[in-house]
Amino acid sequence: MQLHVKGRNLEVNDSIRSYVERKLQKLDRRVHDLTEVEIELAVEKNPSIADSQVAEATVHLKGHTLRARETARDMKAAIDELSDKLVRQVRDLHDK
Repeated sequence: MQLHVKGRNLEVNDSIRSYVERKLQKLDRRVHDLTEVEIELAVEKNPSIADSQVAEATVHLKGHTLRARETARDMKAAIDELSDKLVRQVRDLHDK
């Protein structure tokens, strides 16, 4: 799996990058080695939005593209929910 981590209104440091890699190991076991996964981490600047930490993912599989978006108060919580959603989507796609 080829993983690309980007930040919007946020600098992606090594600790967050390694956390994303560790959480997406479950996904890595289910997809092909050439699968591209793009993770975009962002912080919403609107003060009226309580869940301001956003994690979005795009998974480019052969013939399919999966997208997921999660928000939370903490970036690690958003990454956790995002990884669970992606694993569920890939599992459902393979079960079809």
